[in-house]
Amino acid sequence: MITYKDAGVDISHEDRVIKALVSQITFKRSDIKPADLGLHYAGAVEFGDYYLVLSTDGVGSKMIVAEMANKFDTVGIDMIAMNVNDAICIGAEPVALVDYLAVGHITEEIAEQIGKGLNEGAKEANINIVGGETATLPDMIKGIDLAGTVLAIVKKDEIITGKDVKPGDLIVGLRSSGIHSNGLSLARKVFFDIAKLNINDKLSYGKTVAEELLTPTRIYVKPVLEMIRDEEIDVKGLAHITGGSFRKLKRLNDKVVYYINDLPEPLPIFKEIQRLGNVPDEEMFRTFNMGVGFCVIVGSEEEAEKVIKISDKYGISAKVIGKVVDEVNINNKKIKSGAVVDYNGKHILLK
Repeated sequence: MITYKDAGVDISHEDRVIKALVSQITFKRSDIKPADLGLHYAGAVEFGDYYLVLSTDGVGSKMIVAEMANKFDTVGIDMIAMNVNDAICIGAEPVALVDYLAVGHITEEIAEQIGKGLNEGAKEANINIVGGETATLPDMIKGIDLAGTVLAIVKKDEIITGKDVKPGDLIVGLRSSGIHSNGLSLARKVFFDIAKLNINDKLSYGKTVAEELLTPTRIYVKPVLEMIRDEEIDVKGLAHITGGSFRKLKRLNDKVVYYINDLPEPLPIFKEIQRLGNVPDEEMFRTFNMGVGFCVIVGSEEEAEKVIKISDKYGISAKVIGKVVDEVNINNKKIKSGAVVDYNGKHILLK
């Protein structure tokens, strides 16, 4: 058996590091006030009747796969997706982005490929790329690292924090395109170190390792903004399902249980990782999106049906995957917060 920690990523340690970092950041301007969002998907500051929203993220170790395959034309989509998908989680519309490219060395051909992906991602997210920075750091960077920061806007009275999520609400899951940009350290460990596969080897269902791991992260901006703007849908909470999987739902209301008991079939990539690496179910759900890349929480079946219809319109399958409850009983112990996945006949608690 192998875990994400064995692959070099300790999610619990990352949580502690983030808390340590944030605990020291106490300064706030008195004239431009930040929104009180806690540990959410994005940060925001007041700007008249609006909040200016900022979110930052990168491609992560998916860049290593791109280098192995010598294929860089999709990673720009990933970087934009990771940022804009976070920004829409508080109901904000992404409008602009700046990128940061740190390299040991880069050719013009690779730069062109990265640029193509950035352009495609910008088009899909409907944003402007307004600037950026390229840093050549041969003593620090041995490969290529791509990150960015998105600017989004939302009216103050239209911000969605998840604070209104309550027991009885329904969780609609939108299908992911694949592994997205999370859990690549574990995936690489399984495919290359344990299974001894090469980047262009075929997996059991026909796709090559490169094709599967470099499938770009799905961008949910257009359907989610349409859901938010639909007067017949009261969107209570939005969650981008990334590293840590459904634990991310806790960024909304953390005083309830998100009970997920009707997931779609996991995508082939996840079954392959689990089979080749003998990865436990619990570890899979702590690491990967497992086929659901975004969640929308609403209060009624009628609203859930409308959310599903809009998602289908954009070619993204969706379904109700669970509900919000007061508590769940696991092994005679009452669980009153967090996410619980009912999978393969057992309850997986994601704290």
